[in-house]
Amino acid sequence: MPKDKFDEYVENLQNIIYEEEIKEYNERIVSLYHKPKNWGKPPDDEITISKTYEGPCGDTMSFFLKIKDNNIEKANFLTDGCGASVATGCQTTLLIENKSVDDAEKLDAEDIDAALNGLPEDHKHCAELAITTLKRAIDDYHISVRFKKIKN
Repeated sequence: MPKDKFDEYVENLQNIIYEEEIKEYNERIVSLYHKPKNWGKPPDDEITISKTYEGPCGDTMSFFLKIKDNNIEKANFLTDGCGASVATGCQTTLLIENKSVDDAEKLDAEDIDAALNGLPEDHKHCAELAITTLKRAIDDYHISVRFKKIKN
């Protein structure tokens, strides 16, 4: 098969797969898991607090937060989960960046689900994974702040 025909075949196949994914999820979820924003662990000097959590489904999620003056300046994430886990991790970072830690604490799984225009029922646990990981990171942040106050 000539290279241009093969490239055309691959492109058509990718388009078919993408359309099927949109039918299963929705365009917002598919776009976030194909091109996630805030993916990856930043350099250690850009992390105030990080947390990794393994959910009941076996997927893990990690958040890396840069916090200054109680404001989340930057949020990154990693997950070894499915596309819905990638989308929920990404969406969570988008919802908390440039927000106060207090505002981030108020976020819940339903907020992530709504921002993603609705996860399929069998993937709603991915939003719970993201929220649980976030809340544990924030808890660790509060502990570290209290420890610094006691130490000083």
